[in-house]
Amino acid sequence: MDLKKRLTNSRFMERLCGLRGATQFLTTLPAGEVEYFDASVMVAWFPVAGLILGFITACFDFLALNVWPPSTVAVLDVVLLAALSGALHLDGLSDAADGLFSHRPRERALEIMKDSRIGVMGLVAAAACLGIKWGGLSGLEHHRFLAITAAPALARGSMLFGMRFLPYGRPSGTGGSFFEKPLPMKAFFPLAIPVCLILGMGAAGVMTIAAFGVSTFALLAFYKAKMGCITGDMLGAMNEVNEALALLMLSGAWT
Repeated sequence: MDLKKRLTNSRFMERLCGLRGATQFLTTLPAGEVEYFDASVMVAWFPVAGLILGFITACFDFLALNVWPPSTVAVLDVVLLAALSGALHLDGLSDAADGLFSHRPRERALEIMKDSRIGVMGLVAAAACLGIKWGGLSGLEHHRFLAITAAPALARGSMLFGMRFLPYGRPSGTGGSFFEKPLPMKAFFPLAIPVCLILGMGAAGVMTIAAFGVSTFALLAFYKAKMGCITGDMLGAMNEVNEALALLMLSGAWT
């Protein structure tokens, strides 16, 4: 019995460390000390970390709507989401856009992504993404709280597909540890949480999940054809594109 209890406690601590690690890695929220780092455990918690971000933003949105009109609150929501994530994925989006659309060979494109300076394509990509998020948030009328909660979780779940189906494109780097072991299918189970929440929104939810599937597949196909690999910046770009797309689809006329 003692052995069973120890094993249960060990699994609980492993999952807790995974959640803490994912929260520390993807957000600016205080998550406490992580006793050990296991990328394969942490990755499964990416959608849950996104759910936490979304819930905080949704609570802020609910309160702010009592003070300002939806268009103004949408701007504040976008700023809050960026602040809560430390603009980690926005930085990845801008770097990926600079490299992928540079019309340079693969190795040179990887070097451009590594450059801390932002180019024209990166600036345009970031501005377009933020604008689409603002438009989606401004137009949300039905299931607003739930949509804002679930969209960041769904987007962060998209990164798991990149880790599962494409090799890492650098000999070392921030994202390298997530590719050391093949990502098991069980790591995708928490993604069911935002998927179920969004499907519960009716026609808009179904359209959103369909668009998410198409977008994720299209990005992976583009990355494979263009680079034959994926990097941390490209994973961040997947997150930003899918977050903006989810908010846009959930505000559509099919609600």
